[in-house]
Amino acid sequence: MLTYIFPGQGSQAKGMGANLFDEFPLLTQQADKILGYSIKTLCLEDPDQHLNHTQYTQPALYCVNAFSYLKKIQSEAVRPDYVSGHSLGEYNALFAAEVFDFTTGLTLVKKRGELMSEAIGGGMAAIIGLKVDLIKQILTEHQLFNINVANHNSHLQNVISGPKKDIDTAQRLFEKMESVMYIPLKVSGAFHSLFMLSAQHQFTQFLNQFRFAIPTIPVLSNLNAKPYHPATLHHNLSNQITHSVQWISIMEYLLQHDDMNIEEVGPGSVLTGLLRRIKNGQ
Repeated sequence: MLTYIFPGQGSQAKGMGANLFDEFPLLTQQADKILGYSIKTLCLEDPDQHLNHTQYTQPALYCVNAFSYLKKIQSEAVRPDYVSGHSLGEYNALFAAEVFDFTTGLTLVKKRGELMSEAIGGGMAAIIGLKVDLIKQILTEHQLFNINVANHNSHLQNVISGPKKDIDTAQRLFEKMESVMYIPLKVSGAFHSLFMLSAQHQFTQFLNQFRFAIPTIPVLSNLNAKPYHPATLHHNLSNQITHSVQWISIMEYLLQHDDMNIEEVGPGSVLTGLLRRIKNGQ
């Protein structure tokens, strides 16, 4: 069995997608028209230093992930049994499952990135070396109730999200601990937390104008690590913005199949690394 997984923010890098844009010129032209700028120039040259800004990162990764997938199925002539994606990457999983076409997906991602970029004053940090229950216990003991666990990436790698001042306070706490790494992320918003409620409400209204197709491949949801049901498409995409990414549970769902081969499709190898850590109990 085969699963394709698509990366989200954090996997972007200048130069990603080299040659892909020339292989898919029509889709690249459509992307430029939707976005109002050259997606090829952004990804390969990034002349204005925009690639790490959320409203640009999300469309860029969506395009590179999508082109990587199209090239893969054209060259290998194999369709996966499951698909999933980390946060933004979930839109590529839904594209692969033919829930929407390339341009519809990009339109959604563009709006999502814009709304999420407007939620300033927040922060996020990766904590490596602690299980999530202990992280939550420490946050509670120090009354950091506004911090949420945003990403359950692996057993010993989690991402917290909340107000910038609380994320800074948490840094002083966790950096004192032996064998623990605390890595502030280069974001301005508290993604996958209740501080994205305004963005979620606006995105829900935007989503209501779209009608989606039934997935042709099972898509495992960030929200609950279960295959999407057609009736849950709007609900899942809306709530994903404020809820934790259940990546460990998604991988464990897939690993129940002894013969499952999981391949990362897109730039970098972040998800491949997380999969290795999950298999090793890390």
